[in-house]
Amino acid sequence: MKNLYIRHIKPVLLNCLITLKWVVFAVLTGSIVGLFSSAFYFLLTLVNDIRLENRWVIYLLPVAGLAIVGLYHLMKNDNDGGTNLVISAIHSGDKIPLRMAPSIFLSTALTHLCGGSAGREGAALQIGGSIGNALGGLFRFDEKDKHVLIMCGMSAAFSTLFGTPMAAAVFPMEMVSVGVMYYMALVPCVVSSLTAHAIALLLGISGESFQVTEIPGFELLPTIQGVTVAVLCAFLSIVFCTFLHHTEHLYKKYIKNPYLRIAVGGCLVAALTALLGTYDYNGAGMHIIELAVEGNVLPEAFLLKMLFTALTLGAGYKGGEIVPTFFVGATFGCLAGQIIGLSPSLCAAIGMVSLFCGVTNCPISSLLISFELFGYDGMPYYLLAVAFSYMLSGYSGLYRSQKIMYSKYKTDFINKHTS
Repeated sequence: MKNLYIRHIKPVLLNCLITLKWVVFAVLTGSIVGLFSSAFYFLLTLVNDIRLENRWVIYLLPVAGLAIVGLYHLMKNDNDGGTNLVISAIHSGDKIPLRMAPSIFLSTALTHLCGGSAGREGAALQIGGSIGNALGGLFRFDEKDKHVLIMCGMSAAFSTLFGTPMAAAVFPMEMVSVGVMYYMALVPCVVSSLTAHAIALLLGISGESFQVTEIPGFELLPTIQGVTVAVLCAFLSIVFCTFLHHTEHLYKKYIKNPYLRIAVGGCLVAALTALLGTYDYNGAGMHIIELAVEGNVLPEAFLLKMLFTALTLGAGYKGGEIVPTFFVGATFGCLAGQIIGLSPSLCAAIGMVSLFCGVTNCPISSLLISFELFGYDGMPYYLLAVAFSYMLSGYSGLYRSQKIMYSKYKTDFINKHTS
């Protein structure tokens, strides 16, 4: 009887206790991050409404930039690593200061208020990661368990702001080390993501969703056309990542002072906005994504959004790259669909998930996000798009701390950072 207990019953009891522990802390993390991220959502909604009603605030973007640099200096975050720091904290043990959360909270709001071209997921991942790390320290978790709480926080923040709890649960586990999934964090991340999503729904925050129209039957010609769009988006993801990284490098090479650098970037974005006579490329641009999925697009839209985003983020403004990625993917996909004769609405959806997969190297998250944003009707097209985009996007990526553990072309262990 004693041997039976030791060999079978005791391991089951221990597993149950460990699971209970992670459920409790996942609910706690999801609740705290969900509330904080909900406040962040409402703040971004407010500042974007202010900007839309007072277009002239775009000319205050250089002033907002100075305030952002000053804020980070005041909070002793001059060498802020942003999302890259959160990623490296999981696989290399770097420290995430709790002050990262209020810093990115306020600076992203300033960027959106004055029309910088940025998303919100970078802020979400940093807010969630820093709060998760702080909770791990508060409850004296060891280093590895603290990493799980960081991922819980990231899942919760992503779920709150995007309303995609399935993708949010998997994304942190998949993005840190491509080719190696942190399955130990599956239960904590799922529970944390769903907890935060429930809180967001209670507070009236609904997730994004798009109605894709004219989805053809799964036949040879539309399949080839859809794969063509995905292949083009895979190559575009390399261009996009390279453009973002090189713009940042050029800013830092020629303008050493961070205050001057961000002010120059703000002036460039404001001047370009005035020159074009449109505000379509300021802020996140969700309304343009909706138009693209409806089949309406300007041919130059994806190029201009890439330029606006590179000028904004490269100069030091805060936010994220994922929503601009959706913008670029949707507008490029819609344009490609019009050219090749496949439903522009479906091609916009293919473009979004393909480009997201290409820049994040996260095929499973990309597939899940396609289901949550567009439904299951176009499933074969999204599945093929994600597969081809992942393979053909090479080893580029938005986040330089991200590691590619296994080759995309052979079963070889390579362990290299994205370029």
